Amino acid sequence: MNFDRHQEDMRTLRRDNRIKSLAILALAGGLTLSLCVILSIVGTERIVFVPPNITKSFWVTKDQVSKDYLEEMGAFVAWLQLDVSPKTVAWKRDVLLKWVAPDDYEGVKKHMDVEADRLVRNNAATFFEPQQLTADEKEQSVLITGRLRRQINGIDVGEPEVRAYTAKFKYAGGRVHVNVFKEIVNAQPGRVQVGAASADAVAR
Repeated sequence: MNFDRHQEDMRTLRRDNRIKSLAILALAGGLTLSLCVILSIVGTERIVFVPPNITKSFWVTKDQVSKDYLEEMGAFVAWLQLDVSPKTVAWKRDVLLKWVAPDDYEGVKKHMDVEADRLVRNNAATFFEPQQLTADEKEQSVLITGRLRRQINGIDVGEPEVRAYTAKFKYAGGRVHVNVFKEIVNAQPGRVQVGAASADAVAR
């Protein structure tokens, strides 16, 4: 046996073993890092989609929607609620009811039916021009301010008034539901405070 050759072979084997050990450690570290990343994003995935009647895409998580989405949906709900006439109030009511949570549907429908009948009976109309939308992602709400114009029999009633409204949303079951839409007084952008949702809250 060649002793020097044997020693060289042993050194080569040790070197190969060290290289393999380092490779195994690197792979284990990569797997550990991948597992940590996967665990960190479980339950926080974002789904991007485009809601009806608006042109931007937005993210949603398991229980929240983005600020841009809130602003667009706030403007959409305000248009359905406040920009109405005897000819449009019925179909706008039906569209809005599609965004109401099933548990609140009957109460909201009854209230909106009363409002629609009053509008038709008085031959009244309201026109709303949003001027500012301030969303609060934490509260899932948006403060909407704008000018409201009223008409009866096609004649303006007074001057357009600056009004503020709060819309609050709940994301559940893969879609957004309207919880609250109501007028508020002395509203300040960035300080949207909304009480508990109720069936009667989605009303003008």
